[in-house]
Amino acid sequence: QVQLVESGGGLVQAGGSLRLSCAASGRTFSSYAMGWFRQAPGKERQFVAAISWSGGTTYYANFVKGRFTISRDNAKNAVYLQMNSLKPEDTAVYYCAADEVPTLSDYEYDYDYWGQGTQVTVSS
Repeated sequence: QVQLVESGGGLVQAGGSLRLSCAASGRTFSSYAMGWFRQAPGKERQFVAAISWSGGTTYYANFVKGRFTISRDNAKNAVYLQMNSLKPEDTAVYYCAADEVPTLSDYEYDYDYWGQGTQVTVSS
């Protein structure tokens, strides 16, 4: 079992940056692939980024490539999403998720554990 708690969301102007954190509990965190998803009002949840159990491999949605960076620190049981050059269309609730199968996936139903989400609002 893994429990996930996101933090770091907030209100930022377009062009600004935010760093989201996801704190995980559980002894087996380092064996999970981790992902970030987001859901804007009235829209389906969408994949943002994923990282392998070791941190050695990452995978991004096309719309965040070059702007967002996913990373993890297994010693701290944490995963991060550095978001730069934010746009109003990045406004959403951001969720971190853990996948017991340690392969990268952009399919939300592959993920076994989810946090409650953190709100990111980008003003124009």
